[in-house]
Amino acid sequence: MALFPTSIPRALTAVAAAAVVLGVSGCAQRLSVENADVPAWKATAMPSASGIVAEDAGKILDGRPVDHTENVPAGKYTLTLVCDGGGKAFLAVRSGGKDLMDLGAACYGTRETARITITESGPLELSASSVDAPTLYAYQLVQAG
Repeated sequence: MALFPTSIPRALTAVAAAAVVLGVSGCAQRLSVENADVPAWKATAMPSASGIVAEDAGKILDGRPVDHTENVPAGKYTLTLVCDGGGKAFLAVRSGGKDLMDLGAACYGTRETARITITESGPLELSASSVDAPTLYAYQLVQAG
């Protein structure tokens, strides 16, 4: 007499196979930030737009902010930030020595947008940072229509 009927080993095999499938599908593949092709990632992560007055994309590998300055005319804009690699990224915006905005995004490919009004033409300072480095980031400032 067998200890297990023949249907139990088949049932266990099916359960094990289902567990493997669920385990694989439940785990998102983590992006390798260090080896990432930033322009290719940005092309899929950030929508194309017309009226871009400032943009940047890159890697934050060691937690130090990445600064960018662009001359921007006064006006109303939409600022979009996206990041990938896990954790969270931030974008600080300053104009004329004044803090205008801090925008944060979860680094799982979700875009965050905010409206911003720049009251004076001139240099706009944008600083991308993350305490969860390494992280990919991209942002764009687009004239509001």
